[in-house]
Amino acid sequence: MKTLPDLLYILALQYARGVGDIMAKKLISRCGGARAIFEEKPRNLLGINGVGMRIVESIRRKENLKAAEREMKFLEDQDIGYSYFEQDDYPERLKHCVDSPILLFRSGNADLNHKRVISIVGTRNITSYGKRFCEQFVADLASFDPAVVSGFAYGVDITAHKAAMDCGLQTVGCLAHGLNQIYPKAHKPYMSGVESRGGFVTDFWSSSAPERENFLKRNRIIAGLSEATVVIESAAKGGALVTAGIAHSYQREIFAVPGRTDDRYSEGCNHLIRSQKAHILTSAEDLVYHLGWHREPLLARQEASGKQGRQVSLFPQLDSDEQKVYTFLSEHGREMLDIIALHCKTPVHRISSILIALEMKGLVRPMPGKLFEAVGR
Repeated sequence: MKTLPDLLYILALQYARGVGDIMAKKLISRCGGARAIFEEKPRNLLGINGVGMRIVESIRRKENLKAAEREMKFLEDQDIGYSYFEQDDYPERLKHCVDSPILLFRSGNADLNHKRVISIVGTRNITSYGKRFCEQFVADLASFDPAVVSGFAYGVDITAHKAAMDCGLQTVGCLAHGLNQIYPKAHKPYMSGVESRGGFVTDFWSSSAPERENFLKRNRIIAGLSEATVVIESAAKGGALVTAGIAHSYQREIFAVPGRTDDRYSEGCNHLIRSQKAHILTSAEDLVYHLGWHREPLLARQEASGKQGRQVSLFPQLDSDEQKVYTFLSEHGREMLDIIALHCKTPVHRISSILIALEMKGLVRPMPGKLFEAVGR
C-alpha cells in the first residue's frame, strides 16, 4: 500500500485532544498541510479563528507523534487501508459533510463511491415485522444494485447486512471502534462475508474501545456515506434517530417505515414522518420513486463493473395487466401515460401502478416528457 506522505502528522493531528475534524480541516487549510501545523509557530496558530492556547498546547504535546507512530505501525503491519479527505479515493458523499473524518480507515473491497448507496438503521430490538420488512425491502431493491451501509449492531443493522449479502449486494459496516476488534462478538461469523462483499470503515484507532459515545459519533459516517437513510424501526429515542437527524442536517433523504401508534418500536419512525423529516416508506417502490432511480440493463451494468453480480431474472413473471402494458410499449415504443391508459383500456391510476411495477422488474423505464418505454428482454 502506498503510504500517505504526511500520514504520521495526520494521525498526530487526529489524536490531539480537543481538535475535532472541523478544526483539523481548518488548520490543514490555513497551514498548507498536516505537517506544517506541527512546524508552525504558536503565535501564527493563535491567529487562526477559533484557535486558542488550549488547542495550541494540545497540538504541541509530544505524545501525539509517539501515539501516531504506534498507530502507523499497526496500519502497516495489518495492511489496513485508509482514505484522506483531500484524496480522490475518499468517499465523495462524505466529502460534502463538514464534520467528516480527516482520515477514514477501511478494510475489504467496498466501492464507497458506488453509484447508489443507502443506509439502513433502526432498533437493536427488531420485531418479526421489522425483520420481514427489511429483508423484503433489500430484496426488492436488489436489481438496482445499491450498496447497503449500516452499523453492524444487533437488530436492524445485522439484518440489513445479511439481507444485502443474501442478495449479492455490497454492504459496508461502520464501526464504533478500531479495525483490530469486533463488536458485538456474536457477529464475528459474519465478518468474512461482509469483507468479501464490501467491508468495514471507521475513524477510530486500534486503541479505541466500543464505548457508548463512539456509537453516536460513528453515526455521522453512516449518514454521510449514503444518499438516503432508511429507518426500519425505532423507539422514541435511540441511535437510529440520531443518524436520521444527522442525515437531515446533511440535506440527505430520509425514509421511515410507519407503524401502529401504540407500537413502542414505531414511535420514532412515526415521529419522523409526522414532523415531515422523513418520507413514508411502505415498500421499495417509495424509495425508488423519490430518489429517481432507473434500472440499467443487467448485462451492461455487469460489463461496466467488470464482474458478474447477483443473477437477477431477465424474465420476471408478469400478471395479465402488466403483460398487456409491456406488450403495448414493446410494439409502439415510447408513449405518454394517458395514451397507454387509452390503448390498454385501463384507468390512469391503475396504469401508473403497473408502470411502477414494471420499472421495479426492469422492463420499463420513464423518459423525459412523461414518456415511458419498454426495456428489451
